[in-house]
Amino acid sequence: MHLDVLDLRNFYYRTQLGRVAQKAIRDRVLQLWPEAAGQTVAGYGFAVPLLRPYLAEARRVIGLMPAPQGVMPWPAGMPNVSVLCEELNWPVDTGMVDKLVVMHGLEGSDNVQALLEECRRVLGPGGRAIFIVPNRAGLWSRSDRTPFGSGRPYTSGQLDSALRKAGFATERHAAALFMPPNSRRFWLRTAAMWERMGARVSTVLASGVVMIEVSKQVQAPTRPGLAAAVKRPLKALEGLPASAADPV
Repeated sequence: MHLDVLDLRNFYYRTQLGRVAQKAIRDRVLQLWPEAAGQTVAGYGFAVPLLRPYLAEARRVIGLMPAPQGVMPWPAGMPNVSVLCEELNWPVDTGMVDKLVVMHGLEGSDNVQALLEECRRVLGPGGRAIFIVPNRAGLWSRSDRTPFGSGRPYTSGQLDSALRKAGFATERHAAALFMPPNSRRFWLRTAAMWERMGARVSTVLASGVVMIEVSKQVQAPTRPGLAAAVKRPLKALEGLPASAADPV
């Protein structure tokens, strides 16, 4: 079941813990994708907090929000780019998206494989996607005070297996939210230190979210080669005397 868009908005934009979590995950996404000049960037679920850095340079930015969650206008003070959509039928042409970010999308879905197929459909050949889900082994998935405590959490292996089954090629594994989901000032002020330390010490086990970057690989069509036998050979030598037709 998807969370309500108002609850997600209030957490990420109106609480200190939410703003710290937003920055930690966005910084990790930017390390993987530092630019998107001239590309189409889309986010599904509630991924819009991660898309702001691409607004200035991307050719197009789209915030797709599932109907059970609800939609809000985004970004504030700028032309709206968010749209309400059916979970398994996005208003996006096939192969249109270059980069896709999915956050708060998979863990609330009742049909994960069909959702992944829709993600793959909208990506162009060689397109990239980052899937961000609550880490089953992390502290954030055990706390109902944050959005990561809702829905189905994943291990890195479970997410990787689901993505491969959907036809994606895994490129990189990453993680974020190494600080505990605690709103006390000490944890908020030292959040950046915990992110740096966690990235060096552990890739997944202590993190709040699991992140996997994948690509869409499309095989080139195979064409049949020349037939082994020529069914209708040329008859250029017909009618010549036998001696003229013999090889020299």
